[in-house]
Amino acid sequence: MKMIVAIIKPSRLDEVLDAVTEAGASGLTVTEVRGYGRQRGKTEVYRGAEYEVKLLPKVKLEIAVPSDMADRVIEALSGAANTGKIGDGKVFVMDLEQALRIRTGERDAAAIAG
Repeated sequence: MKMIVAIIKPSRLDEVLDAVTEAGASGLTVTEVRGYGRQRGKTEVYRGAEYEVKLLPKVKLEIAVPSDMADRVIEALSGAANTGKIGDGKVFVMDLEQALRIRTGERDAAAIAG
């Protein structure tokens, strides 16, 4: 099993949700986060005063999938999140050692299946 963690622009969330669902992901977790990478923030003007926003709003997705499905979900996610501009985000993939569905006691692949 794999745990896919992606940080994307909030404006791309709906497209990404549709794409990963079509790719076979049966569930995911979404968290609103703030951060920066190469973008290093931006300068904005509010009521005539200029100020620097160092941490930009982003969305963090966590998706647990069987190993054989990981590449398909990653490809769908990255395709839907891509705008071609700086700040599109990152995808991290980690091995997922164990999963447990609390209600039924199902483990591993059965626990993350829809």
